[in-house]
Amino acid sequence: MSSYTFDDLNKDVAEGRIDTVLACQVDMQGRLMGKRFQAEYFVESAWKETHSCNYLIATDMEMETVSGYKATSWEKGYGDYTMKPDLATLRRIPWLEGTALVLCDMLDHHTHEEVAHSPRAILKKQVKRLEDMGMKAYMASELEFFLFDQSYEAAHTAGYRNLKLVSAYNEDYHIFQTTKEEEVMRAIRTGLQGAGIPVENSKGEASAGQEEINVRYADALAMADRHAIIKNGCKEIAWSKGKAITFLAKWNYNAAGSSSHIHQSLWSLEEKPLFFDHTGKYGMSPLMHNYVAGLLAHASEITYFLAPYINSYKRFMAGTFAPTKAIWSKDNRTAGYRLCGEETKGIRIECRVGGSDLNPYLAFAALLAAGIDGIENKLELEAPFVGDAYGGKDIREIPRTLRAATTAMTESAMLRKAFGDDVIDHYTRAAEWEQEEYDRRITDWEVARGFERA
Repeated sequence: MSSYTFDDLNKDVAEGRIDTVLACQVDMQGRLMGKRFQAEYFVESAWKETHSCNYLIATDMEMETVSGYKATSWEKGYGDYTMKPDLATLRRIPWLEGTALVLCDMLDHHTHEEVAHSPRAILKKQVKRLEDMGMKAYMASELEFFLFDQSYEAAHTAGYRNLKLVSAYNEDYHIFQTTKEEEVMRAIRTGLQGAGIPVENSKGEASAGQEEINVRYADALAMADRHAIIKNGCKEIAWSKGKAITFLAKWNYNAAGSSSHIHQSLWSLEEKPLFFDHTGKYGMSPLMHNYVAGLLAHASEITYFLAPYINSYKRFMAGTFAPTKAIWSKDNRTAGYRLCGEETKGIRIECRVGGSDLNPYLAFAALLAAGIDGIENKLELEAPFVGDAYGGKDIREIPRTLRAATTAMTESAMLRKAFGDDVIDHYTRAAEWEQEEYDRRITDWEVARGFERA
């Protein structure tokens, strides 16, 4: 969590360094939603709680009031939820003048119980399950995105056509090309570092204009908080420089997809690495075997939380470094799950399935739920895959469509036990709506293909 305290905020407000506090919740899409408080009012009383309309955890990307949700609707009147600031997340935001930010938990307005289908609550429930087992999870999510020379406003005006990337060629690990992008990328690195998010590095990625930002691992909740702030911060910083960033999983047919690889390991509450066993093959403990077996056994069921949109499934293409098979392998980037750090205390499993469009709270929670199930049921781990997984025959595949992933999630006894029926039903409705909206839209591809020839 952030080292910036409420006492620090009080001092900054009193001495005129902070005049605005952003109180933010995280919505179903992983976006920051909330209010800008006058700082004096926040430190006086709003730090205790504020309120927001409960539709914020029942909308789509367009902020539509989607029908079919049990928790909130026009019939129920779209009342309030309570936003309870978690002061452990309080931090300065260096790229916004005089601004601090705090993340909020969502509580029922009447009972003050956490809203079960709110993303932060879903992850906290799985973290608590681990704590009750004497364990905690450390996670790290790598984020990839594309950087464009146009502003968001210019891209919108152009109908998102003929966009100009900051690079004309593949810049994977390319120092000279990324030097040309340093105005934005340095601002992102230093800005995030100043916001209490320890940055490791940025690099060029495997397509023209593609970037990656990496920050230090943390416990699962803190990492999810960082992830949400990173995405918002990258967009705000790019916007301030007259540029645009997209976290679409697949923005262009000819470009690589953008991923959010998730590294995960379990440790004891006393900081002992529970995945490491120097006597085990590759240094893997029996506990790690069970955990990874759980990830694989429930791979299809949790895919929706790693790939929540129609566009997410366009990324799963052979030969693009995005996986198509839900198998594990040793240091093999063609596999959906890759063993990293073998024979060391840093041993971990990397999930390569998720795209940069995922909601980190939901993705982390789903992975933990699957892994916990593997531990509880002592599932046996299959042998690691060897070779090119893209060409592998008769091996477990990642669901190819949102429809397939939605069905797997909805019918998952494991997820219903871990998250609760109401939560799974809520996100099933979100997935159904995404599919319904897409099914009735006309794409440029259809028009260009059939306008004259159909």
